[in-house]
Amino acid sequence: MRDFLSALRNGFGFLTTIPVGITMEGIENLMKHIYLFPIVGAVLGIIFAVIGLVSAAIFPPVIASLVIIISIYYFTGFNHIDGLADFGDGIAAHGTKEKKIAAMRDTAIGTGGLVFCILAILGIFSILFFIAEINSQPLFLPLALIVAETGAKQSMVTVAAFGRRLHEGFGAMTVDNTKKSDFIIGMVFSGAVGYVLMGVFGIEAIIISQLAGLLVLNTANRHFGGVSGDVVGASNEIGRLSALFFMGGFAWMLL
Repeated sequence: MRDFLSALRNGFGFLTTIPVGITMEGIENLMKHIYLFPIVGAVLGIIFAVIGLVSAAIFPPVIASLVIIISIYYFTGFNHIDGLADFGDGIAAHGTKEKKIAAMRDTAIGTGGLVFCILAILGIFSILFFIAEINSQPLFLPLALIVAETGAKQSMVTVAAFGRRLHEGFGAMTVDNTKKSDFIIGMVFSGAVGYVLMGVFGIEAIIISQLAGLLVLNTANRHFGGVSGDVVGASNEIGRLSALFFMGGFAWMLL
């Protein structure tokens, strides 16, 4: 139980900016319990849901959407979107896999990474604004945020479970330690969250985010020959965006 609680605490330290403390021993425990990622995502989603509910009640949709985006990156930090930027740089680079990997590992952000990040942030803003403006069901936006963040963290597990590592680092630790059983446990938890909050539609949103993660994985395999921490981080951003877009489409059908 002590190791489990240590893993859970370090899960928040590893995946969020919440000051819970983080140790190498705790990270090692977390690597033995990768299935905890979507649990951290669900808790983050609840935080975003509360902020979204309050913001939508106080501010017009455009401001509420901005507040939600700020809260997302305030509580998750910039590690994952930095991974998306590096992922975009690697894909945009021309030449061999080695050159693409070098571009992905370069600390300077390039055009590809900039475009990927702009599209991701604009995409999230657009769909949040759309859902908030509809406002036909006040709880739809908060529930969507919980499901999307749970699915985003499960996307990381999916990529790590089915990917092969490129080089040393936290990404390699995650890939090396993620088992198919972690993927299954995480999917069961994520699917349960989706179903409890939004019924079958919530499960479908979780599945969409995992398909997005598999798309990221397939793209990484073609361009780089494997998975790094940047690829895992990119799957978080793309998984969240995909789930939100899917749920936004459902909200549109409810009009």
